[in-house]
This record gives sequence, C-alpha cells and structure tokens, in this order.
Amino acid sequence: MFTIVFLARFQFAMTTVFHFFFVPLSVGMVFMVALMEAIYVKTGDEKWKTRTKFFGSIMLLSFAVGVVTGIIQEFQFGMNWSDYSRFVGDIFGAPLAVEALLAFFMESTFLGIWLFGWDRMGKKLHMATVWITWLGSTLSSLWILAANSWMQNPVGYKLAGGRATLQSFGALITNPQTILEFSHVVTGFFMTGGFVTAGIAAWQILKKRDIDIFKPVLRLGLLVALIGALGNLYAGDQSMLEVKNSQPMKFAAAEGITDTQGMGQGESAPWTLIGFFNESSHEQVFGVQVPMILSILTYHQTTNKDTILSVQQLNQKLAAEYPQAAKEIGNNFVPPMNALFWLFRIMSGLSILMIISSALGLFFTRKKKPSLFEHRGWLRYFGILMYAPFAAITSGWLVTELGRWPWTVYGLFTIQDSVSPNVSVGSLLFSNIVYFLLFCSLGAVMVVYSVHVMRKPALEADTAYAEIDPFSKDAFDKEAN
Repeated sequence: MFTIVFLARFQFAMTTVFHFFFVPLSVGMVFMVALMEAIYVKTGDEKWKTRTKFFGSIMLLSFAVGVVTGIIQEFQFGMNWSDYSRFVGDIFGAPLAVEALLAFFMESTFLGIWLFGWDRMGKKLHMATVWITWLGSTLSSLWILAANSWMQNPVGYKLAGGRATLQSFGALITNPQTILEFSHVVTGFFMTGGFVTAGIAAWQILKKRDIDIFKPVLRLGLLVALIGALGNLYAGDQSMLEVKNSQPMKFAAAEGITDTQGMGQGESAPWTLIGFFNESSHEQVFGVQVPMILSILTYHQTTNKDTILSVQQLNQKLAAEYPQAAKEIGNNFVPPMNALFWLFRIMSGLSILMIISSALGLFFTRKKKPSLFEHRGWLRYFGILMYAPFAAITSGWLVTELGRWPWTVYGLFTIQDSVSPNVSVGSLLFSNIVYFLLFCSLGAVMVVYSVHVMRKPALEADTAYAEIDPFSKDAFDKEAN
C-alpha cells in the first residue's frame, strides 16, 4: 500500500506545507508590526505603541514555530533524500550558507534587540531593529527561493562525476525563475500580514474588545492586503508565462489542455473553467469552456502567438527527449491533472476574491461612512477571510512542486533517483506519524496562545517589553523577596 517514495514525498510535503503556513505569517506580521511602530514614532500616539506590542506578541510565536518546522525540513534532506542531497549539494551549499550566516542571524539578532529594547533605546533606533528584522527575514526567503528556483530551472551549472556543480553564482541569483518566485512570494507576505492583521482586528471589534484600538488596524491591514493581493496576482501571471516556456507540461496540466482545437498559432484558445480528467488516458471527462480566454490569459491578446501543446503531445515529446526517465516512470510525464487544475483555480479564485474584498472593506471603512465597523456580518466575514491567504499560498506551492513531476531537478534528476537508499517503509511511516502529531501540537499551541492574547485587553500585551533585566541584581533581589 505504502512505498518508500510515496512516504518520503508525503513527509516532505507535510513538513513544507506546515512550515510555509508560518513563513508568510511571520514575515508578513513583522512588516505590519514595523509599520505600526513607524506610525507610533511619527505621530507619538501611544495607542499605536499598544497596537505594536499587541500584534508583536502574536508575531513572535509565529517566528518560533516557523523556525522549528524549518529545521525539521532541512533534516529530511539527509534522512530521506540523501542521493538528491549528494547531487545538488554543490549548488545548494552557497545560497543555504548565506541564508543561515547572514539573513537568519540578522533577523534573530535584531528581533532579540527589539524584544528587550523597549524604553531602553531611542524610538527611532528601536524602530530600526524591527525593520532590519523584516529585511533579514525577507532576504532569508530570497536564498531559499534561489535554491528552489534552480530545481525548477537549472542554470549556471555543469555535471561532473554524477553531480551538479555550480559554475556561476550570479546565474543562480539572476535566474528568471528566482526573480519571479521571489516577487510572487514577497507580495504574498504582504497579503498574508495584511489579512491576518485585519482579520484579528475584525474579531476584536466583533467581540467589542478595545474597539478604538482596532478600528485603525483593520483599515491599515486591508490597505496592505489590497496592495499585496494586486502585486501577487501580477507576479503570479508573470510566473505562469515563464512556466509555459520552461515547464510546458505543468502549464498544460494546470490549464487542463487535452484538446488541440483552437491551440494553433493565430487561433483563439478556449479556457476551461470547470474540468475533470481521466488520469490514465489524460483526457477530459467533463468540461465547461469559455471562448478566447486562454489566449488572453497566456498572451494578453485574443489570438495565440505560438502553438499551445496538449498534455498528450508534450508527453510524447518528453518521452523522446528523456528516454531513461521514461523507462523509470512508464512513459508518463503527466502530473496529476485533476489536482493541478483545481489547485490552480483555487489559488487564482482566492486571489481575485481577496482583491475585491479588501477594496470593498476599504470603501466601507472610509471616514465619511465607516459602516463596516457596525456590521457584524462584514466583521465576521473578514475574520474568516484571514485564512484565505494560507489556502491560496498552499495551493500555489502544490502546483509548483507537483507540476514538476517526475523531477526533483527539472530535466536532470528524477524523484525515484533522489530517495535515500537505506530508509525503510517502517521508519518512514513512524516518522510521518511523529511529525504529524508534532505539527498538530505546534499548531494547537499557536492557536491557543493567539486566542489567549486576543482575549486580554490590548494594554496588557506583555510581549516585546521587559520591566527589568532578568539577570540584574534588582531581579535577584526581587525574586528573593
């Protein structure tokens, strides 16, 4: 029933998905906290200091959980994917070393200074520490995405002794896939931070807790969310255009292209709005199509600039190009079509929903008629909508990774060749269960603690502030008394 490849893939997917719940949350929340503190420094309004400390307490826990899951993820390279690690070690070593030595230490160091530096340094200097933390966490994402982008589109390397060796660090950083992934992910950070902040504020107003504190936060969150969602949609559009050229099979599967009608150069290609597919024959079982839309989405004009190949045509092409890999996978280069098709639509649909919702939210919180604050339905809606970025981002990552089938490194190294030779089904099954329980526990801690913080008055937010140095003489005298 379970195979080593299936369990290793499932474990890495589970870890990655859970880890990436907290990456956009923590980075996005750092940005929102930095923005709130900047407003406090500029205006001198103590309410913005209260808001900063309140949301800072939630941000800190998201950082802690994200670090734990990230460490588990890196362990799996050695445990379950050792052959893959040997193949890409010379490539991944540079960006991951920079990420650990520069970006990670930058964010952790300055986050600590920010945490214990309230009222111990000038306002502007203290504010600078949280902005440096945000910069460090964003740079951390850049190096990770550079490594992932190389897996999607290998550049600047040569093969020697059965391994890929890096020839150009500049090529790695300027990889078109890196630039597009980074812009897509960073705008997702803004979107997530904005919606989570707005959602928490909406729940607080709904529960009539510190309404004056949270009204401006709701509007600020929606503004950042709208900017992030618009940027994310544009970056996603540009990424998909690149995917059509670098990984046409992923593009064809995500768009459900099984028919060549209208796909020729100069023709108008229909877009499949709803579709279900036979995974064995790679044919559409049911579909609802909208004329011309695929050409508009793909080429930004009503006709095709070149021929769009179907999954069947691409499968034949890839089987001829990679005969050895074709033998390993039974001549099936088509990724799970139903999964990619619907995940792509969930991601895109949620992006559009978030743009419309944030724009409406800003309109109904305008100064002349801020009716949203009195409408319980709207407040509840935005409280629930804060989960939408996580669903959209997770869907996008699944499209990115599942669509690369059957490769770990596109065109160079297959999934079957990447798994550790010494792992067993039993050990993988046990570790899957342990990790699942661990992740559930960490998630529960995050939720319970966040709810605990939300139920307390905002003025009692105790994180990011220390009354006394815990190692000072006064602290020990106080403890003795």
